[in-house]
Amino acid sequence: MIGKLSGILIEKNPPQVVLDCHGVGYEVDVPMSTFYNLPAVGDKLSLLTHFVVREDAQILYGFASAEERAAFRQLIKISGVGPRMALGVLSGLSVEELAQAISLQEAGRLVKIPGIGKKTAERLLLELKGKMGSDLGANPITLTPSPQNDILQALMSLGYSDKEAAAACKQLPAEMGVSDGIKQALKALAR
Repeated sequence: MIGKLSGILIEKNPPQVVLDCHGVGYEVDVPMSTFYNLPAVGDKLSLLTHFVVREDAQILYGFASAEERAAFRQLIKISGVGPRMALGVLSGLSVEELAQAISLQEAGRLVKIPGIGKKTAERLLLELKGKMGSDLGANPITLTPSPQNDILQALMSLGYSDKEAAAACKQLPAEMGVSDGIKQALKALAR
């Protein structure tokens, strides 16, 4: 019903903004990825929106890009995932990171988002597999199987963050095997 709002940004209170459109102030909930890129209060702003009507509320959700809105719409199609949870997912991961997590089936990335447990993360991965890239107009990110990717996945499954695991993998020789690479990476991370 309401697909886009353009006006003056008059208030910013995470995760909500108020957008003045010709004298009418619209309260719009936005993911943190959009919130961090907002202009200063008093500047012009244009947001793509998704309007949710419930029995007890009418809520506008706003997005900086069409890809973000498309990802939000894919997420809320999943049983048990409401707009708040979808907003949380998009606040915790960029659209590209979400597409990568889905293509690589990395539940660990989704579990790090507040409110997403292991079962919900696995259900999201299952339901969105093959949908994110095509519906967003982009190809899902795929990585060719390599020892480096296997080492990275092993470290992340052991609880290391993406950044820690990537930093440890960068220090390893490219031709190293998986088991030796994991051992060396764990030694490097233990320091």
